[in-house]
Amino acid sequence: MNARLPQVDPSVTAQLVAALTPRLRKRLDSGVGKVAARPVSREGDVVRIALDDDTDLELHAPGGVVTRAEAIRCGCLLAPDCLHRAAAASAAPVAEPAALPTTPAPPTTPAPTTDPGTASPPTTHGAASPTGAPTPTTGATPTAPHSPPPDEHAHASTPAQVTATPAQRTAATALHDAAAAVLEAGTDGAGAVLQAELLRAAHTARLAGLPRAAGRAVAVVTALRAARGGDPAYRLADLTAALREVLVLAHRIPEATGPGLAGLRGSVRQPYTPDGSLRLYGLFAEPVLSATGYAGAVTWTADPTGRLHTVSDVAPGGPERATGAADRAVRIGDTSLTHRELSRAGLAVSGATVSPAGRLGAGAGVRAVRASGVDWSAEPLDRLWAVPVTEQISRALRDDQNAREDQDLLFLDVTLVGTVREAAGECLLAECDGLTVRLTTAHDHPALPHRENLRLLASVPGVRLRVIARLTPGPLPRAALLAVSHPTDPGRHVDLGLDRLGRADLPTAPTGRPHPLPHPADQPHRAPHPGPSQRPTPPPPVDDAPLHLLRRRVTQAVSGGRRVLAFPGGRDTEAARLRRYGLGTAGDLLTELHATAADRARDPFGRLLPADTARFVRAWLGAALYTEFLDRALCAAAWGASLGTTGRSTAPGHSTTGRPTEEPGATGMPAVPDPEAAIRPAAPPARSGH
Repeated sequence: MNARLPQVDPSVTAQLVAALTPRLRKRLDSGVGKVAARPVSREGDVVRIALDDDTDLELHAPGGVVTRAEAIRCGCLLAPDCLHRAAAASAAPVAEPAALPTTPAPPTTPAPTTDPGTASPPTTHGAASPTGAPTPTTGATPTAPHSPPPDEHAHASTPAQVTATPAQRTAATALHDAAAAVLEAGTDGAGAVLQAELLRAAHTARLAGLPRAAGRAVAVVTALRAARGGDPAYRLADLTAALREVLVLAHRIPEATGPGLAGLRGSVRQPYTPDGSLRLYGLFAEPVLSATGYAGAVTWTADPTGRLHTVSDVAPGGPERATGAADRAVRIGDTSLTHRELSRAGLAVSGATVSPAGRLGAGAGVRAVRASGVDWSAEPLDRLWAVPVTEQISRALRDDQNAREDQDLLFLDVTLVGTVREAAGECLLAECDGLTVRLTTAHDHPALPHRENLRLLASVPGVRLRVIARLTPGPLPRAALLAVSHPTDPGRHVDLGLDRLGRADLPTAPTGRPHPLPHPADQPHRAPHPGPSQRPTPPPPVDDAPLHLLRRRVTQAVSGGRRVLAFPGGRDTEAARLRRYGLGTAGDLLTELHATAADRARDPFGRLLPADTARFVRAWLGAALYTEFLDRALCAAAWGASLGTTGRSTAPGHSTTGRPTEEPGATGMPAVPDPEAAIRPAAPPARSGH
């Protein structure tokens, strides 16, 4: 993805690629690389690419987005049927759905008004959550114990008999086929042509009123381009999550009804509803720097009941906008407060409008004035830390398609211990309610001070702090640090992504243990040194639950495609190992995944027939959903919390245990098994005498 080029509507890219001849389509990927390497200049809304000394390629992008194929003009002799126009569109960033004009689906019920003064920025958290909500996520429920569930009345008026329209079913089928082709090919084979097909399906879904699925499809294309372009921000886990959600949405939308369908459809712009007068107290602010080219800042506030609201300033930009947005005035009423000031002050708002995600609207009827703030130890902010940690974890791991952006925020009282080195770098260890929690950086970009602040905090073990972090699901307690109380002045706090700590901010006297306290999981097992009369004792198995065997194959399929899983190897051994540790469903899913990848029938003349892509996709999706749910179960177990229900029902063609049945023509997905049964400790396999 070339950040110097303007964003391009997915339909434009799909139209230009579809117009190419088969011969030019084969050359498209190489053409994308050549166009991306050429000099780029900008004059107002026109971006020029110098193809050579005499030929220019122009992209006309009013408002920063190319919305018509005719807006990409080439000066070569073969234009407009040349390769350059499609290559430029394929090299440019994909326009987010929020930036495009939409043709919404016919409403079934009166919808809340959309605040005209507030745009819906893209997901601002790293995750992307599996559901697409901040994870955000990525993809993400109420933060305070006193706030009602956000979806309690969100779809109360939607009749249960409402079903997907024929256009939405057609769009879901197109999305499924395009995403399946990407999974079949893997990142190495998913070039510009397959990306254009997925963008075409995304455009069809957006016009059919499926913005959530369209947005996740665009996220898949963005991640594919980052992978193929060697972008250091690319994460295979993010691409896997986005591709999984596209396939899940495409599978569930045709049969969904009522509130479930409304959640699966999503919305391009957040609906804002009147909320009267609000008294808000600043909590913290964080920078936003996304891989899709958006940057800015988000300030979190709380009302007297402890319910969180956000004020955001997110727009296309890079690291300089993320660092500078904190000193820009918030866009609510006539207040001159900056985001940095609001995070420590207060706000009195009249005529407030609030989205289901908790975002404050900035319409013409909204009035806001500065008010006094409170520190974290005073009401109403103190009640956020009064919620038991286990309840916070259960809330964060709840599988809710209408989740709020604050669902995964954690409010913890910790004692710093030291550091531990991991493959991704050092993380800060802290004790919290008898647990050793790993606190990591929320963003690794060098322009943001997260990493330097974490290192300074690690140099003062024993300090007691209040922290705000975002849960990072994993088999060990882990969270990304966002803000901490000041080490020497508890009445203040530090926004770790915007403020820089100095040595003068740290305690001067030793406050605790001088050395890091390693977690037991970090200590490799060492067998006792054999004495003269001792026989060597083999170490016990360190990996009591080899879940990585299935997870690795799921991500390997995304990276290398179906053919990678078709190679003979130790697949039978891996499945048998999973079963020995009580993970029978995981073993069955792994066996099915390998079988569908390697299954190639032949015609009467001995020629290989096309692979059964639909069967392979079903097997992969079942394994992906299983690992996703099991990861959440392991995370809850690590924190000592309980895991709520997922709301997913058993799909046709599968039993309640999650194992595929032999029903002919089954098109369902494996149901996720009981996580407690899946992670129940199993006795290690018996060792033979030899």
